Amino acid sequence: MKITVVGTGNMATSFVKQLTKNGHLVQIVGRNAEKSDALAKKYGAKVISPLHGSEADIIILATAYAEAVSALRSLGNLSGKLVVDITNPVTADYMALTIGHNTSAAEEISQAFPGVKLVKAFNTIFAQVLAEGPKLAGSNIPVFIATDDETAKGTVSLLVNSLGFDVIDAGGLKNARYLEPLGGLNIYLGYGAGLGTSIAPSWLFAK
Repeated sequence: MKITVVGTGNMATSFVKQLTKNGHLVQIVGRNAEKSDALAKKYGAKVISPLHGSEADIIILATAYAEAVSALRSLGNLSGKLVVDITNPVTADYMALTIGHNTSAAEEISQAFPGVKLVKAFNTIFAQVLAEGPKLAGSNIPVFIATDDETAKGTVSLLVNSLGFDVIDAGGLKNARYLEPLGGLNIYLGYGAGLGTSIAPSWLFAK
């Protein structure tokens, strides 16, 4: 697949590593040209301008939630495009969520781009874990997928499987209201409680 990764942070870097490793054609859109160029050179990806960011089968939104809408708007017309939202709406210290209960980051982004096929996925996996591949503690890592578009769900499921991860169908997009607190809990366990990044999502399949 041709995939645009929006961002150059830890999660974006891990995606570029795994996507190129598994044969996908990866395009990078980032605000920092130096970081974008270094990331592309390291993993054999291509840096493109935001104007061409929507020219892909899948757009992976790998920015902070606060930057998500502006980052997507920089790509131009996204009507009909498939966007994977990996964000968690966390506070500056990462120890709480800024929204929840009756909405989610994914739903807010979807409302800002009504023509987009938005899929919530990968928000429960640390960048350090994603970078190392689909297995942790001898088990396949699950990727929860929530979306209202069944075709988009199928496409993202194929992408997840191509990277070696397991797919768990998490239902409609409103279930991002459950997935984002789960991501927040993982962050607390990993950093707040000092248990390290390997704690998530290993506790999900601990025996």
